[in-house]
Amino acid sequence: MRFNTILYCLKQGIKNIFRNKLFSLASISTMAACIFLFGLFYSIVMNVQFMVKEAESSLCVTVFFEPGTSETRISVLGQQITARDEVSNVEYTSADEAWDSFKDVYFEGNEEYAKAFMGDNPLINCAYQTIYLSEASMQESLVNYLESIPDVRKVNKSELTANSFADFGMLIGYVSGAIILILLAVAVFLISNTVSVGITVRREEISIMKLIGATDFFVRAPFLVEGILIGLVGAAIPLAAIYYLYGNVIQYVLEQFSILSNVMVFLPIKDVFRSLLPVGLILGVGIGFLGSSTTTRKHLRV
Repeated sequence: MRFNTILYCLKQGIKNIFRNKLFSLASISTMAACIFLFGLFYSIVMNVQFMVKEAESSLCVTVFFEPGTSETRISVLGQQITARDEVSNVEYTSADEAWDSFKDVYFEGNEEYAKAFMGDNPLINCAYQTIYLSEASMQESLVNYLESIPDVRKVNKSELTANSFADFGMLIGYVSGAIILILLAVAVFLISNTVSVGITVRREEISIMKLIGATDFFVRAPFLVEGILIGLVGAAIPLAAIYYLYGNVIQYVLEQFSILSNVMVFLPIKDVFRSLLPVGLILGVGIGFLGSSTTTRKHLRV
């Protein structure tokens, strides 16, 4: 395509936007609202998933071994367990360490009572491994494996907590996906209407262009440019707003609800926008192109 043709299509696309100011403004506003809500939900989902991941990192199962299991055997089992995909970390607590920890908690302030057990460890058969999970959804498969090991006496697990993490993550994903799809469908509809009005206004001009030999692409290109520009502007505005608001909102929440700083960890803005910025712009341009392309195919049969 020659440069003059590209320049002509670009100029006509911009003229179409200003020629139908009301519909163009409505389309840009709707696109901006859709992308803003998309960015809002995306930021929320990213932070929720991050918080769930952080919480999952503390989710663990505890493995107790059969009496008489040697330290060497326990060490070998620990290496095998650590190599599994479900496991992020394994911590071993010997019988002596378990007894020392027990004494510190239950004999605090009455240490003299613990002296009665001098040289006699009541928890001699209570060596255990604390196994931290990579993901909460993997707990069941890991527990099944652990319970199949002959040297394992008991496996303590938190099934309710693991299922809650997994179900909550799925719920957030489904709800956000449904809302985003609805918003994007509305944006496509409005852009289609805007381009349709532009075609109606220029129908006579388009007919003349076709009669003197203009190709379908040459006729359609300005309307495609119009839709893409509407989508690009409609995406850039809310992304800039989200970038400005994100840090301020988080700072406000942490200042007003300082207790949350101990239980909630938010993603830095650069981590959110590393994927949100390109996705938001591509969505805006893609929706604009889709809306204008669909409309031009439908209405430009002249």
